Amino acid sequence: MDSKRFGVGLGAVTGSRWDDLAARSADVGRDPVAALRLAADGGTDVPLPGGGATAERWAALATLSAADLSLARAWEPHLDALAILAEADQREFAQPGSTWGVFAAEGPRVRVTAEERDGRWRLHGTKPWCSLAGDLSHALITAWVDAEQRGLFAIDLRDEGVQGGVEEWVPHGLRNIRSTSVTLDGVPARPVGEPGWYLRRDGFAWGGIGVAAVWFGGAVGVIRRMQQQAAARPLDQIGELHLGRADVALSCARALLAESADRIDAGRADGEAGAVLALQVRHAVHETAEAVLREADHAMGPAPLAQEAAYADRVADLRLYLRQHHAERDVAALGRSVAARRPW
Repeated sequence: MDSKRFGVGLGAVTGSRWDDLAARSADVGRDPVAALRLAADGGTDVPLPGGGATAERWAALATLSAADLSLARAWEPHLDALAILAEADQREFAQPGSTWGVFAAEGPRVRVTAEERDGRWRLHGTKPWCSLAGDLSHALITAWVDAEQRGLFAIDLRDEGVQGGVEEWVPHGLRNIRSTSVTLDGVPARPVGEPGWYLRRDGFAWGGIGVAAVWFGGAVGVIRRMQQQAAARPLDQIGELHLGRADVALSCARALLAESADRIDAGRADGEAGAVLALQVRHAVHETAEAVLREADHAMGPAPLAQEAAYADRVADLRLYLRQHHAERDVAALGRSVAARRPW
């Protein structure tokens, strides 16, 4: 495919702004180590959220995922970590060439605790769902500082106290983006922000919208395959119907992502307003991606899924990535907010 088709525009941002990134990403393939090297080299070119060019950031994430979702899945946490460090005014932690993950999941019967002695922090315990932990150089990780509060800490994953998990990883989607537990035994750590800051900060909601931009780009990749079919042979009216539905869904999602970027840059997505905006955008884009997948299934039938490895991977990647959404629980949270605020 022509690399000029790779860039994904958003609002006033044209897709051509990220054509070079898309072209370079095409050479990476599905190698997560190569993707992380590219992220280390080019991640600082992607604007930070809230700095006046948030739409550029969403467009970059969408461009990466339209090219390959596994590539975007490697980049997104790295970019999120850089944004978190900038928000905490601790950018110096991210040295040139370093690659970062964000490990904030909790699981049953496991936890990471933080212990301070003489002004130095060390982490102990097991953290689940650490994507690419064996390939990254560093991570931001949440750890319990007492019975009720978690802090955020920066750690070097190459420290001798870091032990990777051995859980089986058998998904059909995102096969190369391996997630395992990580066990920490007295690993030196540097605090990022005060306890509780990670969840309270405005950027937490903005990062969630960034993930939605990745979902959006993944769905763009699906509709591009539908367009290829339309170019190969004339569509009947039902084929046109499916393509039209997918176009409308993506157009609405693109408009909402562009609006979210404008609101963030204008200072109208802080605090509760940002949290509500993230719920709205994430759910809308999630529903859009699922709608595009459905329309593509109905329009093209089983052949692309059964005979085209790249397309089958794309669909499996997107379906698995979408499961990060809390779905009905997030919509219920949004409904509670609407009932309390009565915004309409």
